[in-house]
Amino acid sequence: MSTRIRLARNLSQFPFPGWAKKTQKEEVLGRCLEAAARIPKIKNPTGLRIDELTELERQILFERHLISRELSNEPEGAGVVISKNQACSIMINEEDHLRIQVIKNGLHLKRTWNFINSIDTAIEESLNYAYTKELGYLTACPTNVGTGLRASAMLHLPGLVISGQMEKVVRAVNQLGIAVRGIFGEGSDASGSFFQISNQQTLGETEDEILKRLNSVMATIIEREEDAREKVLEDDSNKVFDKIGRAYGVLRNGHLLSSSEAMNRLSLIRLAIDFGSIPEQSRMLVDRLFIECQPGHIQFNANKEIEPNQRDVLRASLLRDAFARLPEPTFDHFTQ
Repeated sequence: MSTRIRLARNLSQFPFPGWAKKTQKEEVLGRCLEAAARIPKIKNPTGLRIDELTELERQILFERHLISRELSNEPEGAGVVISKNQACSIMINEEDHLRIQVIKNGLHLKRTWNFINSIDTAIEESLNYAYTKELGYLTACPTNVGTGLRASAMLHLPGLVISGQMEKVVRAVNQLGIAVRGIFGEGSDASGSFFQISNQQTLGETEDEILKRLNSVMATIIEREEDAREKVLEDDSNKVFDKIGRAYGVLRNGHLLSSSEAMNRLSLIRLAIDFGSIPEQSRMLVDRLFIECQPGHIQFNANKEIEPNQRDVLRASLLRDAFARLPEPTFDHFTQ
């Protein structure tokens, strides 16, 4: 679904954020906001201080993958710079002074790397990074030392989940130094059969070597997913069609839906689009609903403080309205 690359960077003359005093954090924030505003490739950026945002605003930024959960809870001297199209965000004073990230649709590791590298170079022209020839870029956590690069792709893998093969795949790629996490990264579950596949090693390899290895692993996972989809259709197509049909029925007619259930049901609708059972032009709507059904977005659209059970009612209403425009899945082409 998408590719993300994140770079961890620190300023050489300041302690890491975990050790820095408030005045030092404020100075780092000011310098980084100023440097980010001058990057040619980020036009009309928005700079935000985290302590000036409401809890709901922070939640929405987190749900859109623009800030981390850790940054949203940072009480002082933290900020973020977001590009107008939200493809690039620069977190300031999270675990490191700078966490630069770029997200692009589809699987485009090299293109994403080229773009973020140009942004990193532009920032380095006005800020001195903590760097040594022996270790590379210095970071607050030793697991990021070296390139400071974490590259990942968000993959939709319902075939492996339905066929019960996902755990086996996770064990195999972990042995290759690749991490598999849920949709919101470390500590999150795999709602909707979405998985972030990312490198774990940042030291001892060049950026190109990391991207090449990750790309190879993801190509294998995608191949396994395609095989799993074919197998479940061959072995028990009615079981898959029943899951999709029930998912459509709940989303079209349900009146109470948690975010987790909505994600899992929408995942099956996305699978139906991949199968050609629902028209391709519906994909954009379904992909947008994955974000819009998150708790913060539901709360925001309500325009008032609401309890979790009220969110479930409003989420179901949102999905009913959306699915009134979505055609029912058909499976005739599988039997012809």
